[in-house]
Amino acid sequence: MATLDELTERIRRAAASGPPLGRSVKLDLRGEGLIRLDGQRVSNDDGPADLVVSVTRADLERMGKGELDPVRAMMTGRMKLSDMSLALSLKTGIQALFERSVVP
Repeated sequence: MATLDELTERIRRAAASGPPLGRSVKLDLRGEGLIRLDGQRVSNDDGPADLVVSVTRADLERMGKGELDPVRAMMTGRMKLSDMSLALSLKTGIQALFERSVVP
């Protein structure tokens, strides 16, 4: 499993290599740190975000590898979203970002 620093760097590279999401997103890794995306800027600094995704680092990696379905993760409480409609509108961009960043 990737460390927080490794995961942050992967997301930083993925954000730089693709189109921006257009909204800020914070990944709250449930006590293991956080990753905040704002345009092409990626950091571990806490701050406001349009969408907060709460998920463990292990489950985030499982979703990136296709081993955990995001809908199932939400239905079972393994992932929580601060704004479901915003998450749905960003679904394609977030999924592509996770796929580019989580899988080494």
